[in-house]
Amino acid sequence: MASVHSLASTVQQRLADALSAALPEAGSTDPLLRRSDRADFQANGILALAKKLKGNPRELATKVVDRVDGDVIKEIEVSGPGFLNITLADRAIIETLAARAADDRLGVPLKSDPGVTVIDYAQPNVAKEMHVGHLRSAVIGDALRAMLDFTGERTIGRHHIGDWGTQFGMLIQYLIENPGQLAPAEEVDGEQAMSNLNRVYKASRAVFDSDEQFKERARKRVVALQSGDKETLELWQQFVDESKVYFNSVFGKLDMDVRDDEIVGESAYNDLMPETARLLEESGVAVRSEGALVVFFDEIRGKDDQPVPLIVQKADGGFGYAASDLSAIRDRVTELHATSLIYVVDVRQSLHFKMVFETARRAGWLGDDVTAHNMGYGTVLGADGKPFKTREGETVKLEDLLDEAAERATAVVRDKADKVGLAEEEIVENGRYVGIGAVKYADLSTSANRDYKFDLDQMVSLNGDTSVYLQYAYARIKSILRKAGAASPAAHPELELAPAERALGLHLDAFGDTVFEASAEYAPHKVAAYLFQLASLFTTFYDQCPVLKADTEAQVENRLFLCELTARTLNRGMALLGIRTPERL
Repeated sequence: MASVHSLASTVQQRLADALSAALPEAGSTDPLLRRSDRADFQANGILALAKKLKGNPRELATKVVDRVDGDVIKEIEVSGPGFLNITLADRAIIETLAARAADDRLGVPLKSDPGVTVIDYAQPNVAKEMHVGHLRSAVIGDALRAMLDFTGERTIGRHHIGDWGTQFGMLIQYLIENPGQLAPAEEVDGEQAMSNLNRVYKASRAVFDSDEQFKERARKRVVALQSGDKETLELWQQFVDESKVYFNSVFGKLDMDVRDDEIVGESAYNDLMPETARLLEESGVAVRSEGALVVFFDEIRGKDDQPVPLIVQKADGGFGYAASDLSAIRDRVTELHATSLIYVVDVRQSLHFKMVFETARRAGWLGDDVTAHNMGYGTVLGADGKPFKTREGETVKLEDLLDEAAERATAVVRDKADKVGLAEEEIVENGRYVGIGAVKYADLSTSANRDYKFDLDQMVSLNGDTSVYLQYAYARIKSILRKAGAASPAAHPELELAPAERALGLHLDAFGDTVFEASAEYAPHKVAAYLFQLASLFTTFYDQCPVLKADTEAQVENRLFLCELTARTLNRGMALLGIRTPERL
């Protein structure tokens, strides 16, 4: 089905046509349409136009009003110095909503020129536990993929896991000298895998710190790993495989699907790094400085006002993060044919990525046809406004946090379970969806680059801007629809709408524009804000407009239609954020 034009875009076009007809000398003019609390919409563009034409804005506005096509618009009033207050016809609202309801996509438009976007997100480290710091990258990246996919973009995930580096010399050497510490990956679950990895890491670290001879053997093992020694690589693979079992268990608790072929760690770019360095040096993008291969940027300077370089290759010949990230860009552009690259990484890495992207542009790997965007995210804070830690001052384990969220939410669901007759199995399942949804929504309802406070009590509250509030609104609607009996949802454009019906209908119509714009801006928080307002408007509608006890059969059907479309919109919008909407709560 063709995308449904929103009422806002239809009114915008009607006004633009009227402006051109009434004032041809003005050329193409933006009516500057926006929602208004004085009418359905307000257009402010005539004020700027009057200055340009040196005319009286109220007189110009009156001329424009006379030329407006009135099939969608019920009334236009010239207000103040030349604003246009626009009220839509009730018929137009319901007919447009009916067109949305007839479309599986709810009228959300598809991109006219979709590309290939590679999203780098959810980047845990091999042989290390995931902590609260890993939460935002996973949640934001997963929502961005869902949003972009829905608008027709082809997305490819890349989980750039930390699976390479000097610490593996220590771990592998310890395994060689103490065999049998890791079970085959297929024989352990996530908890056992992390327990094994933790034990090996702590034991190897203790020996490394206390035994100089072991430390030397571990350093030689790093060389063996980097040179591709068979035994060393096989043991390294054990750590990777066991870590993936653990990663998948955590991602499973986050209700996220992570494909194994999209877990492409630092090691995958190991063979590309020498060529990356050679290409940069031969093109003059990188230069030798004190034996290292570096890229300088005049505009990026340190405390001593000296240029801060990006080190591609160290003086000892080793490669660091810059070489790995630059090689990843080359691979994603040439092999995956990416047209956009999104990096969902901690905002504290912003300078690093700014230099990496500029280096890639100078080398010709990025340009007008291939763009890169650093989706830098802020920090998860505790109630005290400081980085979230345990009472002992340690980093909070992500798995513990998710388990506690599920437990708290299950208690909230159980408290209401008797009213809807939920069985224990449903209570536990819905509690998990509510708890994980609460964590995700708290993250996604905040602009990514801002910090936010992690407050589980607030997150699982039925009141306020929480996912639980949205999930209960959805469940309430499903309950109404179940109780409707023989009455069915049906649009009745001939009916006059109550104020709360109009407000709900106009907001439902804005879903397509909101999702499309939020996807283009990489802004999941705009979808979250839309959904919270939708649930709030539905609550007002439910309080003010009897549904099953409406005055006429047509009114019952029309209000059931608004209920059903609200439920579908909540369900779709929450799914884009990676949040489930249980039908009974």
